[in-house]
Amino acid sequence: MFVNPHIAGLPGSYLFQEIDSRVEAFLKTHKGRPVLRLGIGDVTRPLPKFIAEKFAQAALNMATQEGFKGYPPGRGYPFLIKKILKNDYLDRGIALDEDEIFISDGAKTDAAAIQELFSSSARIAFTDPVYPVYVDSNAMAGRLGEYDGKRWAGAQYLPTTEENGFIPPLPSKNVDVLYLCYPNNPTGTVLTKEQLKKYVDWAKENDALIVFDAAYKAFISDDNIPRSIYEVEGAKDVAIECCSFSKTAGFTGVRCAYTVIPKSVLGLGKDKQKHSLNKMWARRIGSKSNGVSYPVQVAAAAVYEDEGKRAIEENIAYYMENANILKAALNDCNIKYFGGEHAPYIWLKAPNQFDSWGFFDYLLNTCQIVGTPGVGFGPSGENYFRLTAFGERKNAEEAAKRIRDTFKEA
Repeated sequence: MFVNPHIAGLPGSYLFQEIDSRVEAFLKTHKGRPVLRLGIGDVTRPLPKFIAEKFAQAALNMATQEGFKGYPPGRGYPFLIKKILKNDYLDRGIALDEDEIFISDGAKTDAAAIQELFSSSARIAFTDPVYPVYVDSNAMAGRLGEYDGKRWAGAQYLPTTEENGFIPPLPSKNVDVLYLCYPNNPTGTVLTKEQLKKYVDWAKENDALIVFDAAYKAFISDDNIPRSIYEVEGAKDVAIECCSFSKTAGFTGVRCAYTVIPKSVLGLGKDKQKHSLNKMWARRIGSKSNGVSYPVQVAAAAVYEDEGKRAIEENIAYYMENANILKAALNDCNIKYFGGEHAPYIWLKAPNQFDSWGFFDYLLNTCQIVGTPGVGFGPSGENYFRLTAFGERKNAEEAAKRIRDTFKEA
């Protein structure tokens, strides 16, 4: 039996596996004050009680004859889709049909799987730095060619750095698919509607597709910043949007998300005919998924109830206050950073001319703080470092103290 050479040939380990490996090695030889983990973007606040109660009641109803549910509808239960449609789109002036929304078990799942709709020869562009899943999933499918230790030969990297204001350049005309994530992971930066429109216009002009990851849209605090790419005119013809309840409502351990594929998004087949990506995705789901469980979808629907909305706003405010605490410490130490305003991520410039992994090791050994090396998100992430505001308040405060103790000049 021959294995998939594209998976067998992937470089090293997944970024966060490497981080865990280094932390475990450190803990084996060091005792003392606890390690503060500000690396992986996993939420720490418990599920809001109102949502958990809806979740539990739905599970208990499954123990009754009248309340039992078998396989869920492949696209998701209509009661959840209707709430998503109203609250996330119609209320923002975006018209969609119910059958353009697909419920899944995670935005990561869909962001990785969406490439199955592309031809094996599709040419892919990524912002750089970038969330690794977009790159890895296309590499596993064999689209990205050889890896030279820093980048994939067959991918087009769009440097997204301080020098260009974290606004990625447009891809060249020979690109078929562009991945965008805003608010951005890892940099925490955002794009205005006007800035986002140039990518939509480029996609229309070049018959290309945008895969837009809006997993962090709930953290946007300025109504002038788009929460959906469909706020941009023309986007429904060229964009797929992935959204998640993980960071919005603390569902990282519950697993629920949704992807929007308008019926007007088309791709060219070998027969030279236009094919609906909406229909293709529905066909793929029918063969590869049994959907998301009923209790989970009930819990997700509770997110849109008034009490659920209030609880979620409180949790988001909690995380963003953590970000403010960390940013204040960085300001006191004259460490340059970006983000942390409309996203739970702070993208800092590694001080003292450290490279990314060098700063990771220094921060771990000196401060016992774990973050994420920027170079792990792509070549343009070198010399940068990501801190996450997800965590307990006491840990954010302690991390801020340790940063000041180490880096603040007397």
